[in-house]
Amino acid sequence: MFHAAVRAGSVSGAAQELGVTPSAISQQIHSLELFLGTALLVKVGRQIKLTEAGERYFEMISGGVEQIVEATHRLRGYRAVTVLTVRAAPSLSSKWLLPRLGNFIRSHPQLDVRIDGTNEPTNFDREDVDIDLRHGEGKWPGLFVEGLAEEHFFPVCSPVYAAAGSLTPSDFPKHRLIHSVKSMVQWTHWFDTLGIIADRRWDRVLFDRSHMVVDATVGGLGIALESNLLMWQELCDGRLICPIVNPPPITAVTQWIVCPHDRLRLSKVRAFVEWIQVERDAWLADVAMNRRVEACQT
Repeated sequence: MFHAAVRAGSVSGAAQELGVTPSAISQQIHSLELFLGTALLVKVGRQIKLTEAGERYFEMISGGVEQIVEATHRLRGYRAVTVLTVRAAPSLSSKWLLPRLGNFIRSHPQLDVRIDGTNEPTNFDREDVDIDLRHGEGKWPGLFVEGLAEEHFFPVCSPVYAAAGSLTPSDFPKHRLIHSVKSMVQWTHWFDTLGIIADRRWDRVLFDRSHMVVDATVGGLGIALESNLLMWQELCDGRLICPIVNPPPITAVTQWIVCPHDRLRLSKVRAFVEWIQVERDAWLADVAMNRRVEACQT
């Protein structure tokens, strides 16, 4: 019951999972604490948090409890279904995560995967979310935070709008520039990097989601400044090209793997983190290979 309460993040969640009343969960955990002579959990609103002793105890028993559960399910001849809830920024979800998600689902058939697409950061103490793929600067103290990948930002357009290498940076203010208003790299930054003084009243269209920027640019609406992480497929299949030669190297890490440190003890969370790290490394290898091919062709 203690193990179930920690995994669920609440007494009521453990009660629902085990098919007993919340008071039964509370009584058994209290008995365990009396037996051990130390407090394991503290209540924070409707949620629970581990004490220092509780963290140590959960770490020591979790492997054994999970093995017992797995052995029992195998012996009974049925597969337990566990829900993994991932919160991910909408653009990262649609352009990078979803095309790869089938690999994870096929490798982990015991999991029901739920994707919650929003830019709102998770309050892990109050929300039933296991892991967050979060957009931002990566400054969230007290949490496990790992950058997804270093991204390259450069201008792109549809090959119907302009041919690859046919423009110069000074031409851009004469064109419609597409903005992702929440992007950490903006057109003003790009112009400043090149020392171009541009009229601030250029023709432009603004979107609050990068995936909308990518789709609008593919449709020929104008020139966008976007991350290769979010437009990789469109670059690979030629729907987007860079209209200038040798764009300035602007890089940033804007997407992050985020969760409480104690969630990494859960096998479902570890499995997802390890999977996304493998997918990330494969994507980075593809990026490096593509650059080598482009250099050889040049």
